[in-house]
Amino acid sequence: MSITPLYTTTATATGGRAGQVKSADGIIDMTLAMPKELGGPGNAANPETFFASGYAACFQGALGLVARNQKITLPAGNTVTVTIGIGKDETSFGLNAKIAVNLPGMDKAQAEALTAAAHQVCPYSKATRGNIEATLETTV
Repeated sequence: MSITPLYTTTATATGGRAGQVKSADGIIDMTLAMPKELGGPGNAANPETFFASGYAACFQGALGLVARNQKITLPAGNTVTVTIGIGKDETSFGLNAKIAVNLPGMDKAQAEALTAAAHQVCPYSKATRGNIEATLETTV
């Protein structure tokens, strides 16, 4: 599938998981550290932190898009929390994702349908589909 980008961004890492990452626009300029669970000091961000943050924001945007297209108003205080796990797989390391959507006060079936629809259109979900295990959880 080919796209015509409407926006592009660039970031550069030095030193890998124990280094530095900086976006070309300078908005992100952070030290990285291995999580304690992987043998590091755990005193700074890591790639999974960035991935979870980006995925959560993107998924919430997709949720809003789906809701608007269906003429549904999302409840105030709705949240999307993404948990990214990293662990050993057959060859090296792999990731998984848990996407937890909270739509307070909404009908459970409608909330689950919105979550499932957002998972179909979210660019992060599309990019990872078939590559990592992703589970959805919807609460109301």
